Amino acid sequence: MFRLLHRFVPPYRKELCLNVLFNLLSTTLSLFSFAAIIPVLQLLFGLSAEHAAYVPLADVQGLTETLAAVKNNVYWYVEQQAALSGAGWVLFLLGLFLVVMTLLKCLTAWLASFYMVPIRTGVLRDLRQQLYDKVLSLPVGFFTEEKKGDVISRMTSDVGEVENSIMTSIDMLIKDPIMIVVYLVTLFAISWQLTLFVIVLLPLSGLVIGKIGRSLKRRSTRGQEQNADLLSQIEETLGGLRIIKAFNAEDMLSKRFRKLNDDIRQTFNRINRRYYLAHPMSEFLGTVVIALLLWYGGSLILSDRATIDAAEFIYYLVIFYSIINPAKDLSKAVYGIRRGMASVERIDRILNAENNITEPANPKTISLSAAAGKDGLAAAGADGLVANNSDGSEEVGADNTLEKPLISFRDVSFHYADGTDVLRHVSLDIRRGQTVAFVGQSGAGKSTLLDLVPRFYDVTDGAILIAGTDIREVSTRSLRSLMGNVTQEAILFNDTIFNNIAFGVDHATREQVIEAARIANAHDFIMATPLQYDTVIGDRGSRLSGGQRQRLAIARAVLKNPDILILDEATSALDTESEQLVQQALERLMAGRTTLVVAHRLSTIRTADLICVVADGQLVERGTHDQLIRLGGYYCRLIEMQNN
Repeated sequence: MFRLLHRFVPPYRKELCLNVLFNLLSTTLSLFSFAAIIPVLQLLFGLSAEHAAYVPLADVQGLTETLAAVKNNVYWYVEQQAALSGAGWVLFLLGLFLVVMTLLKCLTAWLASFYMVPIRTGVLRDLRQQLYDKVLSLPVGFFTEEKKGDVISRMTSDVGEVENSIMTSIDMLIKDPIMIVVYLVTLFAISWQLTLFVIVLLPLSGLVIGKIGRSLKRRSTRGQEQNADLLSQIEETLGGLRIIKAFNAEDMLSKRFRKLNDDIRQTFNRINRRYYLAHPMSEFLGTVVIALLLWYGGSLILSDRATIDAAEFIYYLVIFYSIINPAKDLSKAVYGIRRGMASVERIDRILNAENNITEPANPKTISLSAAAGKDGLAAAGADGLVANNSDGSEEVGADNTLEKPLISFRDVSFHYADGTDVLRHVSLDIRRGQTVAFVGQSGAGKSTLLDLVPRFYDVTDGAILIAGTDIREVSTRSLRSLMGNVTQEAILFNDTIFNNIAFGVDHATREQVIEAARIANAHDFIMATPLQYDTVIGDRGSRLSGGQRQRLAIARAVLKNPDILILDEATSALDTESEQLVQQALERLMAGRTTLVVAHRLSTIRTADLICVVADGQLVERGTHDQLIRLGGYYCRLIEMQNN
């Protein structure tokens, strides 16, 4: 309990203190309400033959004697009122006292809940925000190893379970212990013998409840994992609905979903059956304790060494019975905490995930003027000679100018966490304004090579330099501000066309957005939509064609106006007409920029200044299109494979 409070509640100390204060007042006032039963029983029903005598408070010393004197004087006043005004009048006064005390008790109980509400809602808001911010900060590599549905499950189902299990229990975890402690202190004051007897019995019932509760955490963990699998299948089904229907796979997926759905039902049957066992089990054990208490207390009253009379014993029972409800709620809260802790642990797997893309302690600033070179493209040699490079690749028509490179790959290697090699000893210099294309078969490492430049991943060995500065010595925000990115799948958001183009660019004007759309060949189709630039394009741009989505992605890159442009198979999924429009837009975007291109269709990169052929994680050939054709090597085989 205290670990959870220390983790979640510190920002809400003020509300927590007020909640504790009003819970304490509510519990204390309830004792005054119960106290009305003693004079009622003693004086109106004849359970006591003794008569009280007034004791001046000035004649007593010490807290114990003072409290005893106050209690005695209350009884004396009630006796006097009964003698002077009759039992009916005393009954009215006691009823009025009970009403007032109950009103104050209910008011303070409501105020306690009033200050608990912002704690509950605030903790959930903070938890959601922490999760979302963590997801944004984690590297791309984290999500290649985690199922998307599982991440979504932790951000939705597990956070919902924290709300249902822990946050609904946190009020009981604060209120119920206060009530139990105050009531126990009062019970000790009435009869320490009876209370010691009770304290011996309570741990036995607690052991029974705790044993049942421990199994809830294990089963809840399994249930949340199954929920994650369910969300993953739903997400995959929605994303692949066309393929599912095209291959008549509805029945297969329905059976798979039905089995998973049934497994989840069985798991949560077991969880909820044990969860709902908390209340009847605690009620049964409480009844057993009361029965034993009646036997033991009755024996004390009937014996010669009785320390309380019958009326006080009934008051004792009323208070003790009042402990049962908070004790039951507390046991239910313990069940809820154990159930919710499974979700907290799953959430913590994201919150505690290590970000291996570390920010430098003293970040440097990249000065692109340091890479200043010739305007235009680097001159490729025309003599067709082959130059051997240190990494073993062949470069046709090597350029021997002394221009300082803008981007340098220095003996770069990369492998995934499981040790799988992706890139090996890649060395390459790219000058300002060059268009460099990377080609090769699927899985050769082309896209990974480009992903290393904005530090979506970090190199395992070697280094990547921009303008002579190692990119690991620059803040990722500063580094990525230099780059624009257009991928095969245009990543768009369920928002307006304007906001999608202006995404990531603060304070973009409408004129700037329109100009970017014109350059990207997107303005005409935008003007044909119902609300033009204010048209909402649907989830991932589902209301647009593939070519339209891609042109919006290009317009977004145009508006950012990056120094370095990364194009990852930006036209591979388009039809011929759309490809022409997109290619025209790309050519406008690429003008005057340093561009790195992963190309699927080799026909689109014939005019590139440098073509690098990637095979098995290495650069095996490099040169212009014409030079690589004359070489007759790997590049030619790729062309033949595409033509066939």
